[in-house]
Amino acid sequence: MARFAHLLVLVSFVLASGAAAAAAGGAHRRERSSARLHLERAAPGATMAERAADDRFRHAYINAKLAAASSSSARRRAAETSPAESSAFAMPLTSGAYTGTGQYFVRLRVGTPAQPFVLVADTGSDLTWVKCSSPSSSSSSPAASPPQRVFRPAGSKSWSPLPCDSDTCKSYVPFSLANCSSPPDPCSYDYRYKDNSSARGVVGLDSATVSLSGNDGTRKAKLQEVVLGCTTSYDGQSFKSSDGVLSLGNSNISFASRAASRFGGRFSYCLVDHLAPRNATSFLTFGNGDSSPGDDSSSRRTPLVLLEDARTRPFYFVSVDAVTVAGERLEILPDVWDFRKNGGAILDSGTSLTILATPAYDAVVKAISKQFAGVPRVNMDPFEYCYNWTGVSAEIPRMELRFAGAATLAPPGKSYVIDTAPGVKCIGVVEGAWPGVSVIGNILQQEHLWEFDLANRWLRFKQSRCAH
Repeated sequence: MARFAHLLVLVSFVLASGAAAAAAGGAHRRERSSARLHLERAAPGATMAERAADDRFRHAYINAKLAAASSSSARRRAAETSPAESSAFAMPLTSGAYTGTGQYFVRLRVGTPAQPFVLVADTGSDLTWVKCSSPSSSSSSPAASPPQRVFRPAGSKSWSPLPCDSDTCKSYVPFSLANCSSPPDPCSYDYRYKDNSSARGVVGLDSATVSLSGNDGTRKAKLQEVVLGCTTSYDGQSFKSSDGVLSLGNSNISFASRAASRFGGRFSYCLVDHLAPRNATSFLTFGNGDSSPGDDSSSRRTPLVLLEDARTRPFYFVSVDAVTVAGERLEILPDVWDFRKNGGAILDSGTSLTILATPAYDAVVKAISKQFAGVPRVNMDPFEYCYNWTGVSAEIPRMELRFAGAATLAPPGKSYVIDTAPGVKCIGVVEGAWPGVSVIGNILQQEHLWEFDLANRWLRFKQSRCAH
């Protein structure tokens, strides 16, 4: 049985000296209304093998980060800089399949005047960053050529570089190092991955402009002092399909934390089918949106594990009580679902395929494949169980994930027995290392509305067609 190796990712943030960007502009009075953002899909053009490779890299990074953080002390939570407000905004969200990736894209406008960018909506990230222009930026490969859209901090009246001796840089910017040679120098970062991709730049504060809900987008609101990474140099395939990353992770500096602190203490998203057409659009919503599952009798809820512990950040852990296939509860080692015992499960919008630690993977694929005993097998990377589905009338068994609080996720069969080629279906989960975390990827999340109630530490979800 093939094992998926971890990506040994070195993600380091360095506090380096360098020229400061433009000074911050004047403060803006915040408006107290609701607003909206669109979610966009990432890419059916990529093969499943390519998507699985990306997921392996990401899964290994997640495991490496959790392992590295397990020995560190818990970081204190920064005080909220603004009160929660009973309003909402949403952004268009679409699949990025048309670009060849398995992620979902959102459009966000940053700076003053506001500049639009297409960013990966990522619940596994704590730093929002965009590609920037810089006189000193360089490219060591064609993949790092200047993007069509770049953020120019010198042109933004509200941009303010974050000093390297600031508490935010030293305590909350992930993997920061304490080598600040000159306090006024900007807080710098240097992401480096084993696949030779990288992103380097400086961290600052700037505003984000959103369109308020319920008024046809004619009214706007500004979020002030959003922590923003300005990437001045980057290499590799990872960053070709977007302008950067929108951080939705559990972190004091993430966009999700900043926006939710003003808009209702929560955010939600609904992921359209990963093979839906490019014009299929859903929304990433902050606050109590029209389709919020909070008061819906059809919704389910389970506790969000948001501990004051570096081991769990920026990831959203959920407590899995059991997995059933065709009504049968599977025998899975309980430690697999316990993050305190080097296991656990997270919900991650930035991973396509669901990755299960070995004991869970073995039990799940055995139970599902047993239902397809008479269906001809075919070989197709990266999956272990694929079938020639031409003329087959076999029924896909019902799979359920039972979370704490009697909340049951019953995804449609197409989310775990997936179409990988004409006439071919595969059991669409892959194996992760054990000990290690399991990841509920975005394909298994599709066609459900997910609400992250950060204020009350609940995860709510319900079935939905998602597309608008």
